[in-house]
Amino acid sequence: MATRRRPLVRLLLGVLAVVLVLCAGGVAAGAWVFTRPGNDTVGEVDFVRPLAVPPLAPSRIDGQGRRVFDLLARDGQRDFHGDGRTTRTAGFDGDYLGPTLRAKRGERVAVNVVNRLGETTSVHWHGMHLPARSDGGPHQMIRPGATWSPTWTVDQPAATLWYHPHPHGRTEEHVYRGLAGMFLLGDDREAALPLPRRYGVDDVPVIVQDRSFTRAGQFTKTRNSISSIGVLGDTLLVNGTLGPYLDVTTSRVRLRLLNASTARVYSFGFSDGRPFDMIAGDGGLLPRTARLDRLRLSPGERAEIVVTVRPGERVTLRSDGPDLGAGALAARFAGGRDRFDVLQLRAADTLAPSPEVPVDLVPADRLDPASAVTTRRLEFLGRGVNGRSMRLDRIDFAVTRDTTEVWEVENVDGTPHNFHVHDTQFQVLSVGGAAPPPELSGDKDTVYLAPRQPVRIALRFTDHSDPDVPYMYHCHLLWHEDNGMMGQFVVVAPGQSPGRPPTGHAGHD
Repeated sequence: MATRRRPLVRLLLGVLAVVLVLCAGGVAAGAWVFTRPGNDTVGEVDFVRPLAVPPLAPSRIDGQGRRVFDLLARDGQRDFHGDGRTTRTAGFDGDYLGPTLRAKRGERVAVNVVNRLGETTSVHWHGMHLPARSDGGPHQMIRPGATWSPTWTVDQPAATLWYHPHPHGRTEEHVYRGLAGMFLLGDDREAALPLPRRYGVDDVPVIVQDRSFTRAGQFTKTRNSISSIGVLGDTLLVNGTLGPYLDVTTSRVRLRLLNASTARVYSFGFSDGRPFDMIAGDGGLLPRTARLDRLRLSPGERAEIVVTVRPGERVTLRSDGPDLGAGALAARFAGGRDRFDVLQLRAADTLAPSPEVPVDLVPADRLDPASAVTTRRLEFLGRGVNGRSMRLDRIDFAVTRDTTEVWEVENVDGTPHNFHVHDTQFQVLSVGGAAPPPELSGDKDTVYLAPRQPVRIALRFTDHSDPDVPYMYHCHLLWHEDNGMMGQFVVVAPGQSPGRPPTGHAGHD
């Protein structure tokens, strides 16, 4: 009997040994996956191409006194690598991205948008205060071959805004192909300050996007199922340039940073750790200059920074692993460990002098939360807001024109999110119960939401009301937006009730 049992015992011991080896291997593999660094291009980028600066869009004054722009959305192709591999792209007035529109406060503007794409699209004026019918959200779609001509009066402070498509369920795809551009606003207050403002010389747009390429040179979108954050590329484009450098001819240069990525969060700073002056955020100039050495920007956020350079030096704008506040899983799989060299600044041997950046910028015009007529709570979870996924035929709530509200916005799951609202700028009252940092002291339209860190904001709704046409609020990680993490509200006149939004577009259940 003992003799017969020996082969069975040996077999069981062998199976146990294999199981232990596999378990140990699995643990080791899991540990390697969680501990190994993410994407890291620091020191690996060959800065061999001059930074492309988007041209200023031409405009004309029509018979009604409006400043008129023309934009043509079209398919294109571009050789990003310079080796003959052409990438299928899309752009405005070109093969990738679009020109920079520029207008002043008080001007009435009109934009004729012609759609020459093979599919329906839209153009949203991100950060702009304007009527809902001109907002360019998913209710203002432009069919192939059609022209859409919104018009409005610019009535907000000088700021760095941008424009991009907003088709429901397809925003990520359209932006990833390259449909985006800047819209710069000016005003008398900003013009009176001693700031760099020569476009393309000492005042430079920096549109940062992450992309991945196939071996054939085509864009590819690889999603990470563990983080569910969307597409994270392994290569950076700045103004559509791969490996860019900027020749700097002045002692200070103003960089207008735009995170135009679809999902990635950046933590911007310089390779030698030098401080820089942040002078403006989403909605325009800060009350006071913020002296920083790192700046986190989530998708859709903007910041204007002024950096001082020395003659003949080279320094690199870099993104280190951003603090996502979402734990080790997000740090590994949502880009929290990723590092990128972004843009090299090459200072000339002789630099034209630039004035010191003023400490005080514009007087603070703070909203009083005590005057709020209501407080709303918005919870971001899964594929919806407050347990509901986006529907184009549903108004989620109405706000009354010329009132102030307080919204408490919270990310209640473990995935990074952010929050963007159309039409109005808001002021951050607190983050996780604490006072906001200096970089959040100005007006905002987009803010990062770390898990379980509620952000309280004050908003005021002025000028425009329409009971039938809504504005959007949503996560600006575009994969989340496309999958339903969005809602809509209307602004109504006092005593007015909301109507029914335009129908005809499919919504998420």
